[in-house]
Amino acid sequence: QVQLVESGGGLVQAGGSLRLSCAASGRTFSSYAMGWFRPAPGKEREFVARINRSGGMRYYADSVKGRFTISRDNAQNTVYLQMNRLKPEDTAVYYCAADRSSQGGSRTGVLHYDYWGQGTQVTVSS
Repeated sequence: QVQLVESGGGLVQAGGSLRLSCAASGRTFSSYAMGWFRPAPGKEREFVARINRSGGMRYYADSVKGRFTISRDNAQNTVYLQMNRLKPEDTAVYYCAADRSSQGGSRTGVLHYDYWGQGTQVTVSS
């Protein structure tokens, strides 16, 4: 089992940047693909970004592509979400999640992920 703790959220003006972090407990962090999600109208949570175990494959929602970058440091048991050119519609609680499956691919559904953090609030003012 892995426990996830997000940090780095806050209030920022439109056009600004934030970097979210998600620290994982345990010694098996590198065996999980990791993702970031946020709530969306009509959905419990929508996919934002995903990174595979090694960090060599990354996937993004169309709404954040070109503005957000997901990365990971397996030595530090941490996954990051660098968010640039933020928009008011990016305002949400951001959750990180761990996928223990060995399957590759984008795997954007919430049911693909086994462990979730408590979330960190991001607020973008216009």
